[in-house]
Amino acid sequence: MEERTVLHSTFVIERSYPVTPERVFAAFSDPGKKRRWFAEGAGRDVEEFTMDFRVGGNSFMRSRFKPGSPFPGNTLDSHIHFQDIVPNQRLVYAYTMSMDGRRFSASLATFMFVATATGTDLIFTDQGAFFEGSDGPQMREQGWRKLLENLAAHLASQPEIEPAHAAPQG
Repeated sequence: MEERTVLHSTFVIERSYPVTPERVFAAFSDPGKKRRWFAEGAGRDVEEFTMDFRVGGNSFMRSRFKPGSPFPGNTLDSHIHFQDIVPNQRLVYAYTMSMDGRRFSASLATFMFVATATGTDLIFTDQGAFFEGSDGPQMREQGWRKLLENLAAHLASQPEIEPAHAAPQG
């Protein structure tokens, strides 16, 4: 009989972004914005992305790894269930990850958005359970660091103030 194992781990990542908490929070709460920095990437194709951003709502992402990636041809699923939302201040969700239908982790993610004189400090805490020797905490932390770097690039590429619509000519 195969031994069933679980490894627990908690890590914290702190990042500063030179934009308001409202802009950082919007990158998490707006499905189009989140898809751009969270789901899309050079190493995989997004096959499905849905998001119902409310307490009790769910989000789902399925992507397929491209050739040349660490897991070419494999599918990666991420299921999120939103637990707590305080706009522009806090987001808490539970999430699971699966590879080719085999669940390999379950986690609780907490994001704190703290206004500063220069923008926003994001404090992210991940409390995870990793099953049967899966990717483990080091790879998960590395993955989140990359995602939060993607978030920084996304925020830098977006204008601070949305352009006003031109008044109708008449």
